[in-house]
Amino acid sequence: MKNFKAIALALVVVISTVSVTAQTKKIDASASTLNWVGKKVTGQHEGTVNIKDGALVFAGKKLTGGTFTVDMTSLTSTDLSGEYQGKLNGHLNSADFFGTEKFPTSTLVFKTIAAKTTNMYAVTADLTIKGQTHPVTFDMAVNGNTASTKFKVDRTKYDIKYGSGSFFDNLGDKAISDDFDLAVALKF
Repeated sequence: MKNFKAIALALVVVISTVSVTAQTKKIDASASTLNWVGKKVTGQHEGTVNIKDGALVFAGKKLTGGTFTVDMTSLTSTDLSGEYQGKLNGHLNSADFFGTEKFPTSTLVFKTIAAKTTNMYAVTADLTIKGQTHPVTFDMAVNGNTASTKFKVDRTKYDIKYGSGSFFDNLGDKAISDDFDLAVALKF
């Protein structure tokens, strides 16, 4: 009987330490930012796009998942104003680039997460833009109720080939880089 109690107590201790329930933390979209930079031979443009909704999943303090929806119709440049901003925004929203009328949202779904250090994770996620899904990898820092990352996206994988020197010849100084940069700062 004494051994039974010891085994039962040990089992309770093991179960209580192993059984960490997942906690989903909703992203505060209004307090989070998603900034982009697109480069071309003669310079660059930068801007923002809004996060529509999203959540990070934790087991205890460890990041275990995440999913996000981005409102592509909110895409705007911040380095221009007036007529020139309107022209660039219109072109970015057109089928040449993100086709936001047909594809108003993009998504990011975490697939694998590996802890690198206490607050840093290596993430592989599926990114869907214009209905096409491809994996992206990035490091994500999580501190308290914030998370941040920076990574590059090859736009040509999502059928965004306008001005790409990889697909068109003789673009000269009109060539646009295939990659664009994203910087994400999340609050939850």
